[in-house]
Amino acid sequence: AKTASGSRAAPKQRARTARASRIFVEGVHDATLVERVWGDDLRAEGVVVISLDGLDNLDEALAEFGPAPHRRAGVLVDHLVSGSKEEKLTAEVGPNVLVTGHPYVDVWQAVKPASVGIDAWPVIPMGTDWKTGICDALGWGTPRDGWRRVLAGVSNFRDLEVPLLRSVEELIDFVTVEPQG
Repeated sequence: AKTASGSRAAPKQRARTARASRIFVEGVHDATLVERVWGDDLRAEGVVVISLDGLDNLDEALAEFGPAPHRRAGVLVDHLVSGSKEEKLTAEVGPNVLVTGHPYVDVWQAVKPASVGIDAWPVIPMGTDWKTGICDALGWGTPRDGWRRVLAGVSNFRDLEVPLLRSVEELIDFVTVEPQG
């Protein structure tokens, strides 16, 4: 049997006691999507995912968390592309922190269009709230309604684009490495 992430399913057992390390994500949708696909793996490894409620809160969250060799922090970032605001906000996170990301404007866009029953994600003009613009363009109602459609379209890793898969897997590896010495 396989987990939603494609890993070999371990026998049913209680979740492992949480590690000191954490994975931070930008928002609730990111956290929910990570749970949907990697939840079994994260529970088996004792990894907790924390929503930042916006990347602008990263510095404060990391200061409060206090990354150290035995308390690593992984950070998943939407729209992590050269020259972006996101790249600037994550440029100096310090040691014991790994930032990975994907090129998509929002984690919704990291869901394959076919998984949500569309041919492609619409292009939304700059200055328009992306989720509102997507919902308007697709006739999905409010962003809350749109999120339900997006989440319902994801059952496993095959429903996600490779850059998101690669980024999350890299973060899980980083935060589960046992400290040396």
